[in-house]
Amino acid sequence: MQIIKSLCYFIIFLLPVAVFSQSTYIPLGSKDYNLIDRLEILSGNPNLNFSGIKPLNRKRIVEEVEKIDSAYRNKQSGAINLSATDLFDINSLLMNNGEWAQPRDEFKSKKSMLKNFYTSKANFYEVNIKDFYMVINPVVQYQQMFESNSKQNLFYNSRGISVRGLIAKRVAFDIYVTDNQERFPLYVQQWVKERTAVPGARFYKNFKGAGGYDYFDNRASINFTATKYIDIQLGYDRNFIGNGHRSLFLSNFAGNALFLKFNTRIWKLNYENLFMELIPQNKRAGGNILASRKYYRMNHLSFNATKWLNVGLFDAVTFGRRDHFDFQYIVPVMFLRPAESDIGSADNAIVGLDVKANIKKTVQVYGQLIVDEFKVNEIFKSTGYWANKFGYQIGVKYPNAFGIKNLDVQLESNRVRPFTYSHFDSLTDYSHYNQPLAHPLGANFQEYIAILKYRPIKKVYVEAKAIYFKQGLDSLGQDYGSNIFTSYDERGRNYGYFVGGGNTVKCLNVNILASYELRENLFIDAGLQHRSFDLKIGGNTSTTVISMGIRLNSMRRVFDF
Repeated sequence: MQIIKSLCYFIIFLLPVAVFSQSTYIPLGSKDYNLIDRLEILSGNPNLNFSGIKPLNRKRIVEEVEKIDSAYRNKQSGAINLSATDLFDINSLLMNNGEWAQPRDEFKSKKSMLKNFYTSKANFYEVNIKDFYMVINPVVQYQQMFESNSKQNLFYNSRGISVRGLIAKRVAFDIYVTDNQERFPLYVQQWVKERTAVPGARFYKNFKGAGGYDYFDNRASINFTATKYIDIQLGYDRNFIGNGHRSLFLSNFAGNALFLKFNTRIWKLNYENLFMELIPQNKRAGGNILASRKYYRMNHLSFNATKWLNVGLFDAVTFGRRDHFDFQYIVPVMFLRPAESDIGSADNAIVGLDVKANIKKTVQVYGQLIVDEFKVNEIFKSTGYWANKFGYQIGVKYPNAFGIKNLDVQLESNRVRPFTYSHFDSLTDYSHYNQPLAHPLGANFQEYIAILKYRPIKKVYVEAKAIYFKQGLDSLGQDYGSNIFTSYDERGRNYGYFVGGGNTVKCLNVNILASYELRENLFIDAGLQHRSFDLKIGGNTSTTVISMGIRLNSMRRVFDF
């Protein structure tokens, strides 16, 4: 907490008298992100997702989407050919970001509820007066599941509230609070037992028998703009860096964390500095036990080299100082790897490169390269040197695939070598509250992902997702580098570590989801999942899960690992 307090004092001291317009962010997992991807690729507009850093700023997205929509409606030269579903989704995006969108008659409800509620189709309660904007929405989700090899009652029950607003369009705030009870398929329950953590959550309690969990999901942030080009956000939430389904830099898989974020956007550059307070490995904090702290510091610089090519540099360090921040890392323009070396090289520093290319307004090719550590004279040898710790991602997005409107295809491959993200000290491994900060599998894996999204009619959403991975797990007391929570000093040798080495597991996870939007942000879902898990030593398991549910202002909870 010391870092956040100190930096807040620093911000207040530097803030000028004039503060520019500020905005909240589109929540991760929102239906809007698929539309944004489509529009970015089809229009060739690099400003829709400048850097790959998410969540995205509502104000900036609305500005760019309104330009695309206006060009199409006014039949301007070079305008993209939008489908009826695209126009429907654009209207929905603008409706759900009404604080920045130009008013439209179709945003208004034909009949409100008790005069003051649902005056707009998107929001339960809305205030829009001079110098103050606020929306309040209920958050509800219920899933009922049936697993082929289990007699347990499987369910997900979530309810809460979300609030966001603007004060004089200078200070923005958002709050999201839900109370959740769940019991998911057996493989998820096993994951929780092994790691003493519920995916995406922090503190949790047992709930009604084996495999049941009860926890709060609390998120909040306050945002303001220091200058025309610098945004500042203080929050308790999650962040994501990348253009893929996965991220090898920073993902939203782990639970919420306290963070302070500076984003500088000028010319063709976007530069983000992120400070986070994390929870190291622990035995599940509870009662009056205060959890320890560790810290995370990240820089990400992205550059629009051309209208179709974006290149980014990533630099991060995870460290612990007995619950206090090391101010060696506070300088926002400092490279973190040299800083880490200057103070003794005891911290876990990682660097990376990401690239995104939109090709002929048809497809997008993207990728990431992450380097934790390597030895130059070992990198090109085939000896499996343990400290050659790196990973890479390559993927492609293809909207309107094969000439079929509203059919989007995404293919992705992720490969991470053994011991990547791990460290000699459990306090500095690349994790938060017993969960990976990047890829949910940790390390020592090869993964292939295929995602198909189709919209046969405006209100119907169909998604098919297939994930196959091969991973080398620890075997017979030998550390093979897949478990990022284990100190790499516990390895038994220096050579012979290859991706998939150890107790090899091959897993295929196929999900099919169909959703119907009854009214704005109210969905009925039906899903089918089949997962096979084939261990070299330990046998095979296979399960099929059928799910049905309903959700309002909520993103569907899934476990695709």
